Amino acid sequence: MSRFWSPIVHKLEPYVPGEQPKIANLIKLNTNENPYGPSPKVLDVLKQGINDDLRLYPDPNSSKLKKTIADYYHVNTEQIFVGNGSDEVLAHIFNALFQHDAPLLFPDISYSFYPVYCQLYQIDYQTIPLTQQFEIDINDYQQKNGGIIFPNPNAPTGRLLTLSAIKQLLQNNTESVVVIDEAYIDFGGETAISLVKQYPNLLVTQTLSKSRSLANLRIGFAIGHTDLIEALVRVKDSFNSYPMSNLAISAGIAAFNDQDYFEETCQKIINSRDELEQALIALGFEVLPSSANFVFTRHPHHDAEELAAALRQQGIIVRHFQKTRIKQFLRVTIGTLEQNQQLIQALKTVI
Repeated sequence: MSRFWSPIVHKLEPYVPGEQPKIANLIKLNTNENPYGPSPKVLDVLKQGINDDLRLYPDPNSSKLKKTIADYYHVNTEQIFVGNGSDEVLAHIFNALFQHDAPLLFPDISYSFYPVYCQLYQIDYQTIPLTQQFEIDINDYQQKNGGIIFPNPNAPTGRLLTLSAIKQLLQNNTESVVVIDEAYIDFGGETAISLVKQYPNLLVTQTLSKSRSLANLRIGFAIGHTDLIEALVRVKDSFNSYPMSNLAISAGIAAFNDQDYFEETCQKIINSRDELEQALIALGFEVLPSSANFVFTRHPHHDAEELAAALRQQGIIVRHFQKTRIKQFLRVTIGTLEQNQQLIQALKTVI
């Protein structure tokens, strides 16, 4: 620690991302990356974008990407905010919309960046326990709050909250912002974007990292009432006026314009997830119902941390969390059919 640090820095416990190993030939099932590459249309526009225009600043408003997203979801461009990955979008949300006297509410088992943002922006928060079945019970959120946020499907559990339940939550909570973090919505859920016009306190975030295979380009967005979007723009323009490169903007547009490829790859992952779930169950694992591109699983007779270590010895990396309620679970990203089969074969040698 340095005596030159600002006081808050001493208190921060930064988010720890999933391992990005430098070892070759590993089967990497730990960070929920898409096993299939981006759309060929994306690769084409990226190749075209490597030219002398790189000397120019990008459009600070990402106007063309906003229009593409607006057309896709049938909203107005003024209802859209884009940023350098959904993590940056979420950071601006915490800064712009959650700094109130009452505590921010989110599940005790959820995206582990949320408490980090709260530390950074000194936001009071309260975690709401998931049920014994690791589900979100919206009745637990009927209390005074300075905002509500949770992923849907939840991470790392993969469990989905229905649109009707979200609607009920919004009806029960009209005095603060509700943020639905839909990083994994395209793998089996129904987006809450359709509710934005009806509920001015609803903000929905999504990312192109997962279902559209663009994790490396960092493209995220939020959709909500123009008042909420204006708050995010004010914070963004007080922080970084140029969060997205022209390459990222062009790639995002191309990704949305290749619906066939998007649907094909999502369906592949959904089918592989269902097959992997059944294979794990056949080996004696408990698997939580998942609507994401991963499964959350545990074995009643094998320690999760030891299983993860044994798999690593066989060249397969999965995610293990140390948090008490879930320390016997493993989160396994859905890979290709071949990768999933190799995982199952490896588990057979361990169990």
